[in-house]
Amino acid sequence: MASSLAGLPDFLIFFVLAVALVGLYLAIYTLATMHNEFALIRENVISAATALGFSLVGFALPLASAIVHAQTIVDCLVWGLVALAVQIVVYWLVRIVMPNLSQRIAAGEMAAALFLGASSLSAGIINAAAMTF
Repeated sequence: MASSLAGLPDFLIFFVLAVALVGLYLAIYTLATMHNEFALIRENVISAATALGFSLVGFALPLASAIVHAQTIVDCLVWGLVALAVQIVVYWLVRIVMPNLSQRIAAGEMAAALFLGASSLSAGIINAAAMTF
């Protein structure tokens, strides 16, 4: 039984770090976008929830990869911040293709939300795969 719990401290450290990084991600990502995701979600704007939800999964995948491959907590933190930066860059790249992206999401347009969400998820998958340090 004791050997089963030997990894518990490491689990707790990485889990708490991951939860903190998710909170940081949501704070920074929602500041970086031109629309207020949480206000829109409170108003039941499904496109905002869709775009933010896929973006969050696109962040969580490389964060999970960072946890799996990290040798230290600092490794995990650094690669978690890289994953965060990638998602912000994806949002800005999608805005180049679709300059009225935020207005369309705020207006409830699912096509814009799904394109942003798919872009975020795709970048997250590629990012996670690249994190095999």
